[in-house]
Amino acid sequence: MHGDSEVQLKLSTQEAEDLMHRVMRRQAGLSLKVAAIFIAILVVLPLFNLFAPTLAAKTVVGFPLSWLILAILFYPLTWALSNFFVTQSDRIEAEIAKEESR
Repeated sequence: MHGDSEVQLKLSTQEAEDLMHRVMRRQAGLSLKVAAIFIAILVVLPLFNLFAPTLAAKTVVGFPLSWLILAILFYPLTWALSNFFVTQSDRIEAEIAKEESR
C-alpha cells in the first residue's frame, strides 16, 4: 500500500493475504465499473453514427462531429477514466489501511 497516510502494519502471513485479497476484490469491482463505462462509450459511438447520421456528420472545427469525438475527445475521456480509477484505487487502499490500523 502507498500514499501520504501510509500505515505500517505488523501482520501475520495469513492476515496479510486476507488484506491483499480484500484490496484486490474491491479494486476488481472498480475495474469492472470503469471497463463497463469504457465499453459503453465504444458502443455508443457507432450507434451515434447509425441513429443520428446527420448530427454525426455535422462539421465542428473542420471535422465531422463523429470524427472529432473519436479522434480528439476520446483521449481526454480515457485519461479521465484512468485518473478516476487510480484515484479511487488509492482511496480503497487508504480506507482498508485505516480500517486495519484501528
